[in-house]
Amino acid sequence: MPTYDYVCDACGHAYELFQSMTDSVKRTCPKCKKRKLRRLIGTGGAIVFKGSGFYQTDYRSESYKKAAAADKPASTKGETPKKDNGSKPAADGSKSSSD
Repeated sequence: MPTYDYVCDACGHAYELFQSMTDSVKRTCPKCKKRKLRRLIGTGGAIVFKGSGFYQTDYRSESYKKAAAADKPASTKGETPKKDNGSKPAADGSKSSSD
């Protein structure tokens, strides 16, 4: 449900009202009780994309991809190989020695 801005032309009282789009427009001011209330036309919510453009930051540049590819082998050097916990069969078809 949208929020509507109202202002009274008689007393100058301005407020926001959260109401359904199908509700009727309010005409009576809650402060002075005169029928001089009018609903203002708002600009609504807006999306602002800051910076030089969102499309430029959504996709990786070629220089970033090259640097990431060069960095990839360096990052795997410090990792230890995964140990086999015995739950999977060996790839060469040999049986385990737990018989």
